[in-house]
Amino acid sequence: MLTSLAFIFLVGLAMAAACQKLKLPRIIGMLVTGIILGPYALNLLDPSILSVSADLRQMALIIILLKAGLSLNLADLKKVGRPAIMMSCIPASLEILGYFLFAPYILGITKIEAAVMGAVMGAVSPAVVIPRMVQLMESKYGTDKSIPQLIMAGASCDDIFVIVLFSTFSGMAQGGRACTADFINIPISIILGISLGAAAGYILSIFFEAAYAHKQYIRNSVKAIIILGVSFLLMAIETWLDGIVSISGLLAIVSMACVIKIKSIPFVSMRLSEKFGKLWLAAEIILFVLVGAAVDIRYTLTAGIPAVLMICIALFFRSLGVCACLLGTPIAWRERLFCTIAYLPKATVQAAIGSVPLAMGLPCGQIVLSVAVLGILITAPLGALGIDLTFKRLLKKENTKI
Repeated sequence: MLTSLAFIFLVGLAMAAACQKLKLPRIIGMLVTGIILGPYALNLLDPSILSVSADLRQMALIIILLKAGLSLNLADLKKVGRPAIMMSCIPASLEILGYFLFAPYILGITKIEAAVMGAVMGAVSPAVVIPRMVQLMESKYGTDKSIPQLIMAGASCDDIFVIVLFSTFSGMAQGGRACTADFINIPISIILGISLGAAAGYILSIFFEAAYAHKQYIRNSVKAIIILGVSFLLMAIETWLDGIVSISGLLAIVSMACVIKIKSIPFVSMRLSEKFGKLWLAAEIILFVLVGAAVDIRYTLTAGIPAVLMICIALFFRSLGVCACLLGTPIAWRERLFCTIAYLPKATVQAAIGSVPLAMGLPCGQIVLSVAVLGILITAPLGALGIDLTFKRLLKKENTKI
């Protein structure tokens, strides 16, 4: 495993640096590294690290969500409450509708199989989007209208909504029926996740304050480790209660970080955010290299042009959804264009569940995986590059004039 980690860090960093030199997003180099080193190409990664790949990717995602929560300004988020809620479900719903309407004709699958495919593809990638929104908040681009906060909040909830729909549609494809409780679980998962995280954040804040009051100084590095441990526990609680009640562990983590920021001295929350930013440097490499390693490049050859066409049609539907969510807001058209671009990338969820229909024995399993692979390869670089190249042109820097 140590050899595999050495390859992941060294080759991943080298490829990321090469892409940066070419004015391309670093993520492209990391994804390509994973594809090359993975089991479907050179097969240089130890099976033991691949067996825990999902857990390592989840840990990396937790780190960036903690940094996001510690950077999030709740006062700014209140300004975009309604659009943020709409962004968490409407773009994904319209994208799934696009697959439902067109995939049977373009890819030759049934309507319910098209719904399964849409649910796999409907989630935006928080691992691509959130780090960039955090950077925009730090550099004050778009923050006068809370655009990064809007995108970050929507992207955090979007995955929950889509994954619940995926479970429902895949059950129907296996011969089961959709249950009303499955759809009710979506808001329940969001509400309980936020509540659980807020409670955990409040308890940690009291603990840190009590330690300080008793002159038991806790270093910020130790605080970061404690927060990280509690975050892992929140994700475990989601697993423990699976089948009993739905709780979003990811939303709980963001909520916890937000409460800690509110209850802490601003300087302390800023230092904690910096600590997690440093952890993200390593976590980012692990996340995207392992996402790339999950990609079976052979399937792209079987999918071909029809799959690419279907992805493009679905992204058009998704873009219409983003525009619909922003109607009636003070966000200008060029800023809406940026929001549309920021909502394109797909990676983490598609890599995580793209192979599930195949493992379930569904007839559409191979084509779903093929489209998921192409979706990652097309939209992750497209969205990341689009954000990086357009934010200075499309967004206004706070307290400055363009």
